[in-house]
Amino acid sequence: MGFVSTTFRKIVFWNYPRTSWQWDVLCVLCLVFIFLTPKSWFANASYPPQAALTIVVLEAEVVGPQPVKAEIERRAKEVVQRPNAQVVGIREQKDSSGKIKRYEVDIR
Repeated sequence: MGFVSTTFRKIVFWNYPRTSWQWDVLCVLCLVFIFLTPKSWFANASYPPQAALTIVVLEAEVVGPQPVKAEIERRAKEVVQRPNAQVVGIREQKDSSGKIKRYEVDIR
């Protein structure tokens, strides 16, 4: 039993000299684990992957001169033809003079 416990202790605490064949075997085993382990083993099942975002670009003329957030959302949902879509974010794109040219709307 002494040989088995000594060997186990050396493996767990990595207690082999660096130039030994045991060191090489442990390194190869680590590399095999790193490169051959399936990604599914590390997937977090409690959090489903995020649904892909759709980015809709609306020209400023389409939404009007003084658009409100609800109007931008309505137009974006119209474009993707999904009335129950969720708008995640709205970004304004301005030209060099500071005038709003278009809106980028993130929809999930």
